[in-house]
Amino acid sequence: MQVLGKVLAPATLVVIVLVASIGGRSGAAPATSPDPMIERGRYLVAFGGCNDCHTPGWRDSGGTLADSRWMTGGKIGYRGPWGTVYPPNVRLLFAEMTESAWLFSTQTRGGRPPMIWHDIRFLSMDDRRAIFRFIRSLGRAGSPAPDDVPPGIEPATPFYWVLPQSPAPRRP
Repeated sequence: MQVLGKVLAPATLVVIVLVASIGGRSGAAPATSPDPMIERGRYLVAFGGCNDCHTPGWRDSGGTLADSRWMTGGKIGYRGPWGTVYPPNVRLLFAEMTESAWLFSTQTRGGRPPMIWHDIRFLSMDDRRAIFRFIRSLGRAGSPAPDDVPPGIEPATPFYWVLPQSPAPRRP
Protein backbone atom coordinates (compact mmCIF):
# COMPACT_ATOMS: atom_id res chain seq x y z
CA MET A 1 0.00 0.00 0.00
CA GLN A 2 2.80 2.39 0.82
CA VAL A 3 4.27 1.96 -2.71
CA LEU A 4 0.87 2.71 -4.29
CA GLY A 5 0.61 5.91 -2.20
CA LYS A 6 4.05 7.08 -3.38
CA VAL A 7 3.01 6.56 -7.01
CA LEU A 8 -0.41 8.25 -6.71
CA ALA A 9 0.73 11.26 -4.70
CA PRO A 10 2.89 12.82 -7.46
CA ALA A 11 0.23 12.08 -10.11
CA THR A 12 -2.49 13.64 -7.95
CA LEU A 13 -0.31 16.70 -7.39
CA VAL A 14 0.19 17.12 -11.16
CA VAL A 15 -3.57 16.97 -11.76
CA ILE A 16 -4.23 19.54 -9.02
CA VAL A 17 -1.60 21.92 -10.44
CA LEU A 18 -2.98 21.58 -13.98
CA VAL A 19 -6.58 22.21 -12.91
CA ALA A 20 -5.53 25.21 -10.83
CA SER A 21 -3.46 26.70 -13.65
CA ILE A 22 -6.28 26.59 -16.19
CA GLY A 23 -8.99 27.38 -13.68
CA GLY A 24 -11.32 24.82 -15.21
CA ARG A 25 -11.96 27.10 -18.23
CA SER A 26 -10.05 25.41 -21.03
CA GLY A 27 -7.52 28.24 -21.18
CA ALA A 28 -10.11 31.04 -21.49
CA ALA A 29 -9.17 34.46 -20.19
CA PRO A 30 -10.86 35.49 -16.97
CA ALA A 31 -14.22 37.10 -17.58
CA THR A 32 -14.35 40.83 -16.89
CA SER A 33 -17.48 42.91 -16.77
CA PRO A 34 -17.55 45.80 -19.23
CA ASP A 35 -17.05 49.32 -17.93
CA PRO A 36 -20.59 50.79 -17.70
CA MET A 37 -19.32 54.24 -18.72
CA ILE A 38 -17.80 52.85 -21.92
CA GLU A 39 -20.94 50.81 -22.64
CA ARG A 40 -23.03 53.96 -22.16
CA GLY A 41 -20.76 55.83 -24.57
CA ARG A 42 -21.16 53.10 -27.18
CA TYR A 43 -24.94 53.35 -26.84
CA LEU A 44 -24.89 57.15 -27.16
CA VAL A 45 -22.63 57.11 -30.22
CA ALA A 46 -24.86 54.54 -31.93
CA PHE A 47 -28.17 56.12 -30.93
CA GLY A 48 -26.98 59.69 -31.49
CA GLY A 49 -26.22 59.08 -35.16
CA CYS A 50 -22.49 59.82 -34.81
CA ASN A 51 -21.68 56.88 -37.07
CA ASP A 52 -23.86 58.27 -39.87
CA CYS A 53 -21.13 60.76 -40.75
CA HIS A 54 -18.02 59.64 -38.85
CA THR A 55 -18.02 55.94 -39.86
CA PRO A 56 -17.50 55.18 -43.56
CA GLY A 57 -19.92 52.54 -44.82
CA TRP A 58 -22.20 52.78 -41.77
CA ARG A 59 -25.38 53.56 -43.68
CA ASP A 60 -24.69 50.98 -46.38
CA SER A 61 -24.10 48.30 -43.73
CA GLY A 62 -27.42 48.93 -42.04
CA GLY A 63 -25.53 49.68 -38.82
CA THR A 64 -23.77 46.33 -38.72
CA LEU A 65 -20.11 47.40 -38.89
CA ALA A 66 -17.90 46.17 -36.08
CA ASP A 67 -16.89 48.69 -33.42
CA SER A 68 -13.33 48.42 -34.74
CA ARG A 69 -14.47 50.42 -37.81
CA TRP A 70 -16.44 53.09 -35.96
CA MET A 71 -15.58 56.79 -35.87
CA THR A 72 -12.67 56.80 -38.35
CA GLY A 73 -13.84 59.87 -40.26
CA GLY A 74 -15.12 60.40 -43.76
CA LYS A 75 -13.77 61.25 -47.20
CA ILE A 76 -17.10 62.54 -48.48
CA GLY A 77 -17.62 66.23 -47.74
CA TYR A 78 -20.68 68.26 -46.87
CA ARG A 79 -20.78 71.32 -49.11
CA GLY A 80 -22.83 74.45 -48.55
CA PRO A 81 -22.43 78.21 -48.23
CA TRP A 82 -19.82 77.53 -45.49
CA GLY A 83 -17.56 75.62 -47.90
CA THR A 84 -16.97 71.87 -47.73
CA VAL A 85 -16.41 70.17 -44.40
CA TYR A 86 -15.42 66.57 -43.70
CA PRO A 87 -16.31 64.39 -40.72
CA PRO A 88 -13.05 64.10 -38.79
CA ASN A 89 -11.50 60.86 -37.63
CA VAL A 90 -12.62 61.22 -34.04
CA ARG A 91 -10.47 58.30 -32.88
CA LEU A 92 -7.31 60.12 -33.95
CA LEU A 93 -8.63 63.39 -32.53
CA PHE A 94 -9.48 61.87 -29.13
CA ALA A 95 -6.10 60.14 -28.93
CA GLU A 96 -4.56 63.64 -28.84
CA MET A 97 -7.28 65.39 -26.81
CA THR A 98 -7.88 65.30 -23.09
CA GLU A 99 -11.27 64.54 -21.63
CA SER A 100 -11.32 68.05 -20.14
CA ALA A 101 -10.74 69.59 -23.57
CA TRP A 102 -13.60 67.50 -25.01
CA LEU A 103 -15.95 68.57 -22.23
CA PHE A 104 -15.00 72.22 -22.73
CA SER A 105 -15.50 72.03 -26.51
CA THR A 106 -18.93 70.44 -26.13
CA GLN A 107 -20.03 73.42 -24.05
CA THR A 108 -18.48 76.20 -26.07
CA ARG A 109 -17.88 75.15 -29.65
CA GLY A 110 -19.91 76.39 -32.55
CA GLY A 111 -19.59 74.84 -35.92
CA ARG A 112 -20.74 74.48 -39.43
CA PRO A 113 -23.42 72.14 -40.65
CA PRO A 114 -24.04 69.28 -40.52
CA MET A 115 -22.42 68.84 -37.07
CA ILE A 116 -24.92 69.38 -34.28
CA TRP A 117 -22.78 70.83 -31.49
CA HIS A 118 -25.81 72.59 -30.04
CA ASP A 119 -27.56 69.23 -29.47
CA ILE A 120 -24.54 67.76 -27.69
CA ARG A 121 -24.88 70.51 -25.09
CA PHE A 122 -28.15 68.92 -23.93
CA LEU A 123 -26.31 65.76 -22.86
CA SER A 124 -25.32 65.43 -19.24
CA MET A 125 -21.66 65.80 -18.30
CA ASP A 126 -21.55 62.05 -17.59
CA ASP A 127 -22.97 61.26 -21.03
CA ARG A 128 -20.37 63.45 -22.72
CA ARG A 129 -17.66 61.75 -20.63
CA ALA A 130 -19.05 58.37 -21.67
CA ILE A 131 -18.84 59.27 -25.37
CA PHE A 132 -15.23 60.38 -24.96
CA ARG A 133 -14.25 57.28 -23.01
CA PHE A 134 -15.92 54.91 -25.46
CA ILE A 135 -14.28 56.46 -28.51
CA ARG A 136 -10.93 56.67 -26.73
CA SER A 137 -11.25 52.98 -25.79
CA LEU A 138 -11.42 52.09 -29.49
CA GLY A 139 -7.81 53.26 -29.98
CA ARG A 140 -6.22 54.86 -32.99
CA ALA A 141 -7.33 53.70 -36.43
CA GLY A 142 -7.70 55.07 -39.92
CA SER A 143 -6.28 58.24 -41.42
CA PRO A 144 -7.16 61.90 -41.03
CA ALA A 145 -10.07 63.31 -43.00
CA PRO A 146 -9.32 65.70 -45.87
CA ASP A 147 -8.85 69.36 -45.00
CA ASP A 148 -11.98 71.49 -45.15
CA VAL A 149 -12.38 73.54 -48.34
CA PRO A 150 -13.32 77.24 -48.17
CA PRO A 151 -16.48 78.56 -49.86
CA GLY A 152 -16.18 79.10 -53.61
CA ILE A 153 -13.49 76.45 -54.12
CA GLU A 154 -14.41 73.16 -55.76
CA PRO A 155 -13.48 70.18 -53.56
CA ALA A 156 -11.40 67.38 -55.09
CA THR A 157 -13.44 64.70 -53.31
CA PRO A 158 -17.06 63.58 -53.54
CA PHE A 159 -19.48 65.69 -51.50
CA TYR A 160 -23.10 66.07 -50.52
CA TRP A 161 -24.81 69.36 -51.33
CA VAL A 162 -26.33 70.73 -48.15
CA LEU A 163 -28.12 73.78 -49.41
CA PRO A 164 -31.45 75.03 -48.10
CA GLN A 165 -34.02 75.40 -50.86
CA SER A 166 -37.02 77.68 -51.01
CA PRO A 167 -40.23 76.05 -52.11
CA ALA A 168 -41.49 76.92 -55.58
CA PRO A 169 -44.23 79.53 -55.53
CA ARG A 170 -47.69 77.97 -55.41
CA ARG A 171 -49.94 78.57 -58.35
CA PRO A 172 -53.59 79.32 -57.70
